[in-house]
Amino acid sequence: MAVKLSELTKQRELLTGGHRLCAGCGASVAVRQVLHAVPKDTSVVTCCPTGCLEVSTTIYPYNAWRTGFIHSAFENAASTMSGVETAYRALKKKGKVSGDFRFVVFGGDGGTYDIGFQALSGMLERGHRVLYVCYNNEAYMNTGIQRSGATQLGTWTTTSPYGEQSFGKGQNRKDLTAIAAAHNIPYVGQAAVHNWRDTFTKAGKALQAEGAAFLNILAPCHRGWRYPMEKTIEISKMATEVCIWPLYEVENGKWRLTYRVRNKKPVRDYLKMQGRFAHLFRPENEGVIEQLQEFTDRQWESLLERCGEKA
Repeated sequence: MAVKLSELTKQRELLTGGHRLCAGCGASVAVRQVLHAVPKDTSVVTCCPTGCLEVSTTIYPYNAWRTGFIHSAFENAASTMSGVETAYRALKKKGKVSGDFRFVVFGGDGGTYDIGFQALSGMLERGHRVLYVCYNNEAYMNTGIQRSGATQLGTWTTTSPYGEQSFGKGQNRKDLTAIAAAHNIPYVGQAAVHNWRDTFTKAGKALQAEGAAFLNILAPCHRGWRYPMEKTIEISKMATEVCIWPLYEVENGKWRLTYRVRNKKPVRDYLKMQGRFAHLFRPENEGVIEQLQEFTDRQWESLLERCGEKA
């Protein structure tokens, strides 16, 4: 999808300014990039489970959304939108609804990887024409920075603290993008907020897909990750350069890298930029960095193989 930045800046924003999200929040960047890809003359209905995005954009009596908007419970956003999409198809078949609609869910990693996973899997398996977007900040940030299935090994959170008996989270993250692809849906993409063109292109493909689509977008959180708020885009880019968050898509079963890292940097370059990993640089925890590096290398090599790329 060819697009010029100058054209995007002239579009009407479907998520307005003036919301209560933190300055430097990656979630609002992800939402704007996705909604810019909505086709012209197309209406859009959005749904958010409870989370940072929802509570900060819908504080009664205010609403930052210029779309149809539904707030659902933490665990059932995918089910909610499945019902809406089904009702739309039924009403359109009866001639009671005209026009073209798209349906988009924006959920955090807690409501996507964990609490809402069952509903998400059902939506993907049934093939509803819904785009589910996970704005992934790797923890339950809205409720106090608790670990989620998206949290990286060794990360400090309030439920995976470090100390004499702990080095932070003891498990590697769940690979939800690959899990979504295993549902054999038309489109799956992994993106990050620093590469707006890549995210916009993937959102365009996902919105045009004839069936369910899933986007997993890295959306750094300076409050939970412990870095200066102006560094969000830099942090996002570094995650890709160390291959801890590669950019790729799975379109009709075909895996493809959308950004080829030419000079792969060590994971420690990414970790040292964030306070949530500061404890890993203590002598007793250096082995955790090595474990995370090994996991990242294995995941990267597996992805290259799936995409038909040479290591």
